[in-house]
Amino acid sequence: MNFGTLPLATTKKNAEGVDVPKTRANYTAEDLKKWKKNTKAKKWLVCGLGPDEYNRIQSCTTTKEIWDTLQVAHKGTPQAKRSRGTLLYSQYENFTMKEREIIQEMYTRFTTLTNELKSLGKIILEEDKVE
Repeated sequence: MNFGTLPLATTKKNAEGVDVPKTRANYTAEDLKKWKKNTKAKKWLVCGLGPDEYNRIQSCTTTKEIWDTLQVAHKGTPQAKRSRGTLLYSQYENFTMKEREIIQEMYTRFTTLTNELKSLGKIILEEDKVE
C-alpha cells in the first residue's frame, strides 16, 4: 500500500488555511491508529461479502463508505422491497428441483430463498416449508 496519503480524510491546514491531505511525514500517532482501525474494519467487512457486494464496494476507501454503499444497495425503497418480496414469494411457490441438481444444492437454494424472504419480513412456517 502506498503510504503517501492515508485512505481516511487525514488533512491539515496549509498556509492559506485550506485543508490539504497530510503527507506521511505529518501523520500523528492518532492518524495511524485511525488508519489501522479502518483497515481492520474494512477487512472484516470485505471478508463477509459475496462477489456482487464486493463489486459494489471495491472502489471504497473507508469503512464508512463501504457501510453506506451496502446500506443503500440492500435497504432499497419500500416499493423495491415489495417488488423483491413478490418476486421471491413467487419463486418460493413455484420452487422445484432443477434437472441434474443434487439434494444438497436444492436445499441450499431453498434455504437461501426462505432466508431472503425472512429478511423482507415474510415469515414462512416450518410446516409450509416441508410441504
